[in-house]
Amino acid sequence: MKKSWHLSRRTLLRGSAASLALPWLESMSWGNEKQAEAGLPTRMCAVYFPFGVSLPPANHEHAGWNWFPTGSGKEFEFTNTLKSLEPLRNQMTVLSGLSHPNGRSMGGHDTGDIFLTGASFKGRSYVNSISLDQLVASHVGTKTRFPSITLSSDGGVGEPTRATTLSFSSQGRPIPALASPRQVFARMFGQEDSSVDAARQRLEQTGSMLDLLLDHSRSLRRKLGKLDQNKFDEYLDSVRSIEQKVDRSQKWLEIAKPDIDPNSVALDASPDGPREYIRAMYDLIYLAYQTDSTRAATYMLGQVAGATTVANTFPACIGLGGNWHGLAHGAGKKDGFVALGRFDQFLAEQFAYFLTRLHETKEADGTLLDRTLVLYGSSNSRTHQNRNYPLILAGGNGLGLKHGQYLNFSESTPMSNLFVTMLQAMNIPSDSFADSTGVLSELHA
Repeated sequence: MKKSWHLSRRTLLRGSAASLALPWLESMSWGNEKQAEAGLPTRMCAVYFPFGVSLPPANHEHAGWNWFPTGSGKEFEFTNTLKSLEPLRNQMTVLSGLSHPNGRSMGGHDTGDIFLTGASFKGRSYVNSISLDQLVASHVGTKTRFPSITLSSDGGVGEPTRATTLSFSSQGRPIPALASPRQVFARMFGQEDSSVDAARQRLEQTGSMLDLLLDHSRSLRRKLGKLDQNKFDEYLDSVRSIEQKVDRSQKWLEIAKPDIDPNSVALDASPDGPREYIRAMYDLIYLAYQTDSTRAATYMLGQVAGATTVANTFPACIGLGGNWHGLAHGAGKKDGFVALGRFDQFLAEQFAYFLTRLHETKEADGTLLDRTLVLYGSSNSRTHQNRNYPLILAGGNGLGLKHGQYLNFSESTPMSNLFVTMLQAMNIPSDSFADSTGVLSELHA
Protein backbone atom coordinates (compact mmCIF):
# COMPACT_ATOMS: atom_id res chain seq x y z
CA MET A 1 0.00 0.00 0.00
CA LYS A 2 1.44 3.38 -1.03
CA LYS A 3 1.69 5.92 1.79
CA SER A 4 1.28 9.69 1.38
CA TRP A 5 4.95 10.20 2.18
CA HIS A 6 6.29 7.74 -0.37
CA LEU A 7 8.54 9.26 -3.05
CA SER A 8 8.59 7.73 -6.48
CA ARG A 9 11.97 6.75 -7.93
CA ARG A 10 11.14 8.97 -10.91
CA THR A 11 10.85 12.06 -8.67
CA LEU A 12 14.23 11.38 -7.06
CA LEU A 13 15.94 10.78 -10.37
CA ARG A 14 14.51 13.98 -11.79
CA GLY A 15 16.10 15.90 -8.95
CA SER A 16 19.46 14.17 -9.12
CA ALA A 17 19.59 14.26 -12.92
CA ALA A 18 19.76 18.01 -12.84
CA SER A 19 23.43 17.80 -11.99
CA LEU A 20 24.06 15.66 -15.05
CA ALA A 21 22.36 18.10 -17.39
CA LEU A 22 24.08 21.23 -16.17
CA PRO A 23 26.65 22.85 -18.43
CA TRP A 24 29.91 23.60 -16.65
CA LEU A 25 29.55 27.38 -16.79
CA GLU A 26 31.06 28.70 -13.58
CA SER A 27 33.02 31.92 -13.33
CA MET A 28 36.65 32.67 -13.84
CA SER A 29 38.61 35.87 -13.48
CA TRP A 30 41.49 35.32 -15.93
CA GLY A 31 41.82 38.39 -18.09
CA ASN A 32 39.40 40.30 -15.89
CA GLU A 33 40.49 43.79 -14.84
CA LYS A 34 38.86 43.22 -11.45
CA GLN A 35 41.57 40.69 -10.66
CA ALA A 36 44.13 43.46 -10.33
CA GLU A 37 41.82 45.31 -7.95
CA ALA A 38 41.31 42.23 -5.80
CA GLY A 39 45.03 41.51 -5.53
CA LEU A 40 47.04 38.50 -6.62
CA PRO A 41 45.48 35.09 -5.94
CA THR A 42 46.74 32.53 -3.45
CA ARG A 43 46.46 28.86 -4.34
CA MET A 44 46.99 25.40 -2.89
CA CYS A 45 47.55 21.95 -4.35
CA ALA A 46 47.90 18.57 -2.66
CA VAL A 47 49.49 15.54 -4.35
CA TYR A 48 49.28 12.12 -2.69
CA PHE A 49 50.96 8.80 -3.37
CA PRO A 50 50.32 5.48 -1.54
CA PHE A 51 52.38 2.72 0.10
CA GLY A 52 55.17 4.81 1.63
CA VAL A 53 58.76 5.09 0.44
CA SER A 54 62.16 3.41 0.51
CA LEU A 55 63.77 3.88 3.95
CA PRO A 56 67.00 1.87 4.25
CA PRO A 57 68.99 2.44 7.48
CA ALA A 58 71.79 5.02 7.46
CA ASN A 59 74.47 2.30 7.58
CA HIS A 60 72.88 0.22 4.83
CA GLU A 61 74.71 -0.30 1.53
CA HIS A 62 71.75 1.26 -0.25
CA ALA A 63 71.32 4.19 2.16
CA GLY A 64 71.52 6.53 -0.83
CA TRP A 65 67.98 5.44 -1.76
CA ASN A 66 66.40 6.64 1.47
CA TRP A 67 63.62 9.08 0.61
CA PHE A 68 64.57 11.55 3.34
CA PRO A 69 67.64 13.81 2.95
CA THR A 70 70.73 13.56 5.10
CA GLY A 71 71.62 16.34 7.54
CA SER A 72 69.06 18.77 8.92
CA GLY A 73 67.91 22.36 8.82
CA LYS A 74 69.61 24.36 6.09
CA GLU A 75 72.51 21.89 6.07
CA PHE A 76 70.90 18.98 4.27
CA GLU A 77 71.63 16.97 1.17
CA PHE A 78 69.18 15.22 -1.11
CA THR A 79 69.73 11.50 -1.67
CA ASN A 80 69.33 9.78 -5.04
CA THR A 81 65.58 9.83 -4.58
CA LEU A 82 64.89 13.56 -4.47
CA LYS A 83 67.96 14.87 -6.29
CA SER A 84 65.82 16.15 -9.19
CA LEU A 85 64.49 18.74 -6.73
CA GLU A 86 67.91 20.27 -6.03
CA PRO A 87 67.34 23.29 -8.33
CA LEU A 88 64.20 24.02 -6.31
CA ARG A 89 65.58 23.56 -2.80
CA ASN A 90 65.01 27.21 -1.86
CA GLN A 91 61.36 26.89 -2.87
CA MET A 92 60.59 23.88 -0.68
CA THR A 93 60.91 22.25 2.74
CA VAL A 94 61.17 18.51 3.38
CA LEU A 95 59.38 17.39 6.55
CA SER A 96 59.68 14.19 8.55
CA GLY A 97 58.09 12.94 11.76
CA LEU A 98 54.61 14.32 11.06
CA SER A 99 51.49 12.14 10.88
CA HIS A 100 47.82 12.18 11.79
CA PRO A 101 47.40 10.79 15.34
CA ASN A 102 43.96 9.47 14.36
CA GLY A 103 45.57 7.41 11.61
CA ARG A 104 48.37 5.75 13.56
CA SER A 105 46.25 2.80 14.69
CA MET A 106 44.36 2.44 11.41
CA GLY A 107 45.08 -0.25 8.86
CA GLY A 108 47.93 0.61 6.54
CA HIS A 109 45.58 0.60 3.56
CA ASP A 110 43.02 2.90 5.20
CA THR A 111 44.80 6.18 5.71
CA GLY A 112 44.54 7.76 2.26
CA ASP A 113 41.00 8.86 3.12
CA ILE A 114 42.23 11.08 5.96
CA PHE A 115 45.38 12.50 4.37
CA LEU A 116 43.74 15.91 3.99
CA THR A 117 41.15 15.59 6.78
CA GLY A 118 42.89 14.12 9.83
CA ALA A 119 39.53 12.55 10.78
CA SER A 120 39.02 9.68 13.19
CA PHE A 121 37.36 6.44 12.09
CA LYS A 122 36.38 4.50 15.22
CA GLY A 123 35.35 0.89 15.05
CA ARG A 124 33.02 0.40 12.12
CA SER A 125 32.15 4.08 11.97
CA TYR A 126 33.12 5.84 8.77
CA VAL A 127 32.50 9.53 9.24
CA ASN A 128 34.99 11.73 7.47
CA SER A 129 35.29 15.52 7.71
CA ILE A 130 36.11 18.37 5.36
CA SER A 131 39.42 18.13 3.51
CA LEU A 132 41.96 20.94 3.51
CA ASP A 133 41.42 21.79 -0.16
CA GLN A 134 37.67 22.14 0.30
CA LEU A 135 38.14 24.44 3.26
CA VAL A 136 40.44 26.53 1.07
CA ALA A 137 37.87 26.41 -1.75
CA SER A 138 35.14 27.66 0.60
CA HIS A 139 37.18 30.85 1.07
CA VAL A 140 38.70 31.43 -2.38
CA GLY A 141 36.49 29.37 -4.70
CA THR A 142 33.91 32.08 -5.32
CA LYS A 143 36.49 34.10 -7.21
CA THR A 144 37.11 31.49 -9.93
CA ARG A 145 35.17 29.49 -12.49
CA PHE A 146 35.75 26.27 -10.53
CA PRO A 147 35.86 26.28 -6.72
CA SER A 148 38.31 23.36 -6.94
CA ILE A 149 39.42 20.55 -9.21
CA THR A 150 39.79 16.97 -8.01
CA LEU A 151 41.95 14.53 -9.96
CA SER A 152 43.13 10.97 -9.46
CA SER A 153 44.54 8.12 -11.51
CA ASP A 154 41.54 5.94 -10.69
CA GLY A 155 38.75 8.51 -10.83
CA GLY A 156 35.44 8.48 -9.00
CA VAL A 157 35.21 8.09 -5.23
CA GLY A 158 36.15 4.47 -4.55
CA GLU A 159 34.86 2.95 -1.34
CA PRO A 160 35.15 3.78 2.38
CA THR A 161 38.81 3.61 3.53
CA ARG A 162 39.77 2.93 -0.10
CA ALA A 163 38.78 6.28 -1.57
CA THR A 164 40.00 7.25 -5.02
CA THR A 165 39.79 10.94 -4.18
CA LEU A 166 41.54 13.20 -1.69
CA SER A 167 38.68 15.68 -1.48
CA PHE A 168 35.81 15.54 1.00
CA SER A 169 32.94 18.00 1.40
CA SER A 170 31.96 19.91 4.53
CA GLN A 171 29.72 16.93 5.34
CA GLY A 172 32.67 14.55 4.94
CA ARG A 173 31.38 13.05 1.71
CA PRO A 174 33.87 12.10 -1.03
CA ILE A 175 34.03 14.39 -4.05
CA PRO A 176 34.39 12.43 -7.32
CA ALA A 177 37.76 12.75 -9.02
CA LEU A 178 38.39 12.96 -12.76
CA ALA A 179 40.96 10.62 -14.29
CA SER A 180 40.95 11.40 -18.03
CA PRO A 181 43.14 14.33 -19.17
CA ARG A 182 40.84 14.90 -22.12
CA GLN A 183 37.78 15.04 -19.88
CA VAL A 184 39.50 17.44 -17.48
CA PHE A 185 40.56 19.71 -20.35
CA ALA A 186 37.07 19.68 -21.87
CA ARG A 187 35.51 20.63 -18.56
CA MET A 188 37.93 23.45 -17.84
CA PHE A 189 38.54 24.87 -21.31
CA GLY A 190 36.12 23.28 -23.77
CA GLN A 191 33.61 25.58 -25.40
CA GLU A 192 29.90 24.88 -25.09
CA ASP A 193 28.11 23.71 -28.22
CA SER A 194 24.85 25.49 -27.42
CA SER A 195 24.20 29.21 -27.43
CA VAL A 196 24.30 31.34 -24.30
CA ASP A 197 20.53 31.94 -24.53
CA ALA A 198 19.81 28.22 -24.72
CA ALA A 199 22.13 27.52 -21.81
CA ARG A 200 20.48 30.26 -19.75
CA GLN A 201 17.05 28.79 -20.47
CA ARG A 202 18.19 25.34 -19.33
CA LEU A 203 19.59 26.81 -16.14
CA GLU A 204 16.39 28.71 -15.42
CA GLN A 205 14.34 25.56 -15.98
CA THR A 206 16.65 23.58 -13.72
CA GLY A 207 16.46 26.27 -11.04
CA SER A 208 12.67 26.25 -11.15
CA MET A 209 12.59 22.47 -10.85
CA LEU A 210 14.91 22.57 -7.85
CA ASP A 211 12.77 25.24 -6.17
CA LEU A 212 9.69 23.03 -6.51
CA LEU A 213 11.55 19.99 -5.26
CA LEU A 214 12.89 21.79 -2.19
CA ASP A 215 9.49 23.30 -1.37
CA HIS A 216 7.89 19.86 -1.57
CA SER A 217 10.70 18.33 0.47
CA ARG A 218 10.22 20.63 3.46
CA SER A 219 6.67 19.38 4.04
CA LEU A 220 7.56 15.80 3.16
CA ARG A 221 10.45 15.58 5.63
CA ARG A 222 8.16 16.16 8.61
CA LYS A 223 6.25 12.98 7.76
CA LEU A 224 9.32 10.72 7.74
CA GLY A 225 10.80 8.68 10.57
CA LYS A 226 14.15 9.70 12.07
CA LEU A 227 16.24 7.23 10.05
CA ASP A 228 14.51 8.23 6.81
CA GLN A 229 14.92 11.89 7.72
CA ASN A 230 18.70 11.43 7.99
CA LYS A 231 18.81 9.70 4.61
CA PHE A 232 16.58 12.33 3.09
CA ASP A 233 18.77 15.12 4.49
CA GLU A 234 21.73 13.62 2.62
CA TYR A 235 19.70 13.73 -0.57
CA LEU A 236 18.70 17.34 0.06
CA ASP A 237 22.34 18.27 0.63
CA SER A 238 23.04 16.98 -2.88
CA VAL A 239 20.13 18.99 -4.26
CA ARG A 240 21.38 22.15 -2.54
CA SER A 241 24.81 21.52 -4.03
CA ILE A 242 23.22 21.42 -7.47
CA GLU A 243 21.34 24.62 -6.64
CA GLN A 244 24.62 26.36 -5.80
CA LYS A 245 26.09 25.25 -9.13
CA VAL A 246 23.06 26.64 -10.94
CA ASP A 247 23.46 29.98 -9.17
CA ARG A 248 27.16 30.14 -10.07
CA SER A 249 26.47 29.15 -13.68
CA GLN A 250 23.82 31.82 -14.09
CA LYS A 251 26.09 34.46 -12.57
CA TRP A 252 29.02 33.80 -14.91
CA LEU A 253 27.27 32.42 -17.97
CA GLU A 254 28.52 35.04 -20.40
CA ILE A 255 32.18 34.99 -19.31
CA ALA A 256 34.16 33.04 -21.90
CA LYS A 257 36.51 30.26 -20.92
CA PRO A 258 40.23 30.74 -21.61
CA ASP A 259 41.35 29.87 -25.13
CA ILE A 260 43.89 27.10 -24.50
CA ASP A 261 45.51 25.09 -27.28
CA PRO A 262 44.55 21.43 -26.69
CA ASN A 263 47.87 20.41 -28.23
CA SER A 264 49.63 21.94 -25.21
CA VAL A 265 48.61 18.92 -23.11
CA ALA A 266 48.98 15.20 -23.88
CA LEU A 267 45.22 14.68 -23.74
CA ASP A 268 45.39 11.08 -24.94
CA ALA A 269 47.86 10.07 -22.21
CA SER A 270 46.72 7.11 -20.13
CA PRO A 271 47.99 5.19 -17.09
CA ASP A 272 49.63 2.78 -19.53
CA GLY A 273 52.26 5.48 -20.01
CA PRO A 274 52.75 6.82 -16.47
CA ARG A 275 55.31 9.52 -17.29
CA GLU A 276 53.16 11.19 -19.93
CA TYR A 277 49.97 10.63 -17.95
CA ILE A 278 51.25 12.13 -14.69
CA ARG A 279 52.74 15.10 -16.51
CA ALA A 280 49.46 15.68 -18.37
CA MET A 281 47.63 15.86 -15.04
CA TYR A 282 50.24 18.25 -13.66
CA ASP A 283 49.97 20.33 -16.85
CA LEU A 284 46.22 20.65 -16.35
CA ILE A 285 46.65 21.87 -12.77
CA TYR A 286 49.30 24.31 -13.99
CA LEU A 287 46.96 25.67 -16.69
CA ALA A 288 44.13 25.94 -14.18
CA TYR A 289 46.35 28.12 -12.00
CA GLN A 290 47.87 30.11 -14.84
CA THR A 291 44.41 31.03 -16.15
CA ASP A 292 43.01 31.47 -12.62
CA SER A 293 40.32 28.91 -13.40
CA THR A 294 40.67 27.52 -9.88
CA ARG A 295 42.82 28.07 -6.80
CA ALA A 296 42.45 24.67 -5.13
CA ALA A 297 43.44 21.32 -6.61
CA THR A 298 44.13 17.76 -5.49
CA TYR A 299 45.75 14.88 -7.34
CA MET A 300 45.80 11.33 -5.99
CA LEU A 301 48.55 9.55 -7.92
CA GLY A 302 47.32 6.23 -6.59
CA GLN A 303 45.19 4.86 -3.79
CA VAL A 304 46.03 2.21 -1.24
CA ALA A 305 43.84 -0.70 -2.30
CA GLY A 306 46.80 -2.75 -3.48
CA ALA A 307 46.27 -4.73 -6.65
CA THR A 308 42.93 -3.09 -7.45
CA THR A 309 44.34 0.39 -8.09
CA VAL A 310 45.10 1.57 -11.62
CA ALA A 311 48.41 3.09 -10.53
CA ASN A 312 49.60 -0.26 -9.19
CA THR A 313 50.90 -1.06 -12.67
CA PHE A 314 52.96 2.14 -13.00
CA PRO A 315 56.36 0.58 -12.09
CA ALA A 316 55.99 -2.20 -14.66
CA CYS A 317 54.98 0.31 -17.32
CA ILE A 318 58.28 2.16 -16.94
CA GLY A 319 60.39 -1.01 -16.88
CA LEU A 320 60.94 -1.45 -13.13
CA GLY A 321 59.13 -4.78 -12.97
CA GLY A 322 56.52 -5.88 -10.49
CA ASN A 323 53.88 -3.53 -9.20
CA TRP A 324 53.77 -0.59 -6.80
CA HIS A 325 52.26 -2.55 -3.91
CA GLY A 326 54.78 -5.34 -4.42
CA LEU A 327 57.71 -2.91 -4.52
CA ALA A 328 56.60 -1.40 -1.23
CA HIS A 329 56.31 -4.78 0.46
CA GLY A 330 59.63 -5.85 -1.04
CA ALA A 331 61.61 -2.95 0.40
CA GLY A 332 64.08 -4.43 2.87
CA LYS A 333 64.63 -7.59 0.91
CA LYS A 334 67.60 -8.04 -1.42
CA ASP A 335 67.81 -4.95 -3.63
CA GLY A 336 64.27 -4.06 -2.55
CA PHE A 337 65.30 -0.62 -1.28
CA VAL A 338 66.78 0.19 -4.68
CA ALA A 339 63.73 -0.98 -6.64
CA LEU A 340 61.30 1.09 -4.59
CA GLY A 341 63.79 3.96 -4.41
CA ARG A 342 64.00 4.16 -8.18
CA PHE A 343 60.23 4.42 -8.38
CA ASP A 344 60.23 7.08 -5.65
CA GLN A 345 62.81 8.88 -7.79
CA PHE A 346 60.57 8.62 -10.85
CA LEU A 347 57.67 10.19 -8.96
CA ALA A 348 59.92 12.96 -7.62
CA GLU A 349 61.09 13.78 -11.15
CA GLN A 350 57.50 14.31 -12.27
CA PHE A 351 56.85 16.46 -9.21
CA ALA A 352 59.96 18.51 -10.01
CA TYR A 353 58.58 19.02 -13.53
CA PHE A 354 55.37 20.48 -12.09
CA LEU A 355 57.14 22.75 -9.60
CA THR A 356 59.52 23.96 -12.30
CA ARG A 357 56.62 25.03 -14.53
CA LEU A 358 55.12 27.01 -11.67
CA HIS A 359 58.49 28.50 -10.74
CA GLU A 360 59.33 29.56 -14.28
CA THR A 361 56.01 31.34 -14.85
CA LYS A 362 56.18 35.01 -13.88
CA GLU A 363 53.38 36.64 -11.92
CA ALA A 364 53.71 40.32 -10.99
CA ASP A 365 57.12 40.65 -9.32
CA GLY A 366 57.37 36.93 -8.52
CA THR A 367 56.27 33.57 -9.88
CA LEU A 368 53.18 31.38 -9.77
CA LEU A 369 54.97 29.16 -7.24
CA ASP A 370 55.59 32.10 -4.90
CA ARG A 371 51.86 32.35 -4.19
CA THR A 372 50.99 28.65 -4.50
CA LEU A 373 51.32 26.11 -1.69
CA VAL A 374 52.00 22.58 -2.95
CA LEU A 375 51.85 19.67 -0.51
CA TYR A 376 53.35 16.37 -1.71
CA GLY A 377 53.48 13.14 0.25
CA SER A 378 52.06 9.88 1.54
CA SER A 379 50.15 8.71 4.61
CA ASN A 380 52.59 5.81 5.09
CA SER A 381 56.30 5.87 5.82
CA ARG A 382 56.76 2.21 4.97
CA THR A 383 53.78 0.29 3.70
CA HIS A 384 51.37 -0.39 6.59
CA GLN A 385 53.21 2.05 8.87
CA ASN A 386 51.15 5.18 9.44
CA ARG A 387 53.83 7.33 11.03
CA ASN A 388 56.61 9.63 9.87
CA TYR A 389 54.91 10.63 6.64
CA PRO A 390 57.29 11.58 3.81
CA LEU A 391 56.20 15.16 3.09
CA ILE A 392 57.28 18.18 1.05
CA LEU A 393 55.77 21.63 1.24
CA ALA A 394 56.75 23.74 -1.76
CA GLY A 395 55.94 27.29 -2.78
CA GLY A 396 54.64 30.19 -0.77
CA ASN A 397 57.83 32.27 -0.72
CA GLY A 398 55.61 35.23 -1.45
CA LEU A 399 53.23 34.28 1.37
CA GLY A 400 55.68 34.62 4.23
CA LEU A 401 57.05 31.07 4.28
CA LYS A 402 60.69 30.11 4.75
CA HIS A 403 62.17 27.23 2.72
CA GLY A 404 65.46 25.60 1.81
CA GLN A 405 65.39 23.34 4.86
CA TYR A 406 64.79 19.82 6.13
CA LEU A 407 62.70 19.75 9.32
CA ASN A 408 62.31 16.74 11.60
CA PHE A 409 59.44 16.76 14.08
CA SER A 410 58.48 14.48 16.94
CA GLU A 411 55.20 12.55 17.01
CA SER A 412 53.81 15.05 19.49
CA THR A 413 53.34 17.42 16.53
CA PRO A 414 50.28 16.45 14.47
CA MET A 415 50.27 16.92 10.71
CA SER A 416 47.25 19.21 11.09
CA ASN A 417 49.60 21.87 12.46
CA LEU A 418 51.00 22.03 8.93
CA PHE A 419 47.48 22.60 7.60
CA VAL A 420 46.89 25.52 9.97
CA THR A 421 50.23 26.99 8.88
CA MET A 422 49.19 26.71 5.24
CA LEU A 423 45.77 28.25 5.85
CA GLN A 424 47.23 31.21 7.71
CA ALA A 425 49.82 31.75 4.96
CA MET A 426 46.90 32.02 2.52
CA ASN A 427 45.30 34.58 4.83
CA ILE A 428 42.41 32.22 5.58
CA PRO A 429 41.28 32.76 9.18
CA SER A 430 42.11 29.57 11.05
CA ASP A 431 43.30 28.79 14.54
CA SER A 432 42.76 25.04 14.26
CA PHE A 433 42.11 22.15 11.91
CA ALA A 434 41.11 18.65 13.06
CA ASP A 435 43.44 17.77 15.99
CA SER A 436 45.94 20.59 15.51
CA THR A 437 47.79 22.04 18.50
CA GLY A 438 49.31 25.11 16.86
CA VAL A 439 51.41 26.05 13.84
CA LEU A 440 54.83 25.09 12.47
CA SER A 441 56.73 28.25 13.35
CA GLU A 442 59.84 26.85 11.66
CA LEU A 443 58.17 27.61 8.32
CA HIS A 444 57.65 31.28 9.08
CA ALA A 445 60.07 33.67 7.38
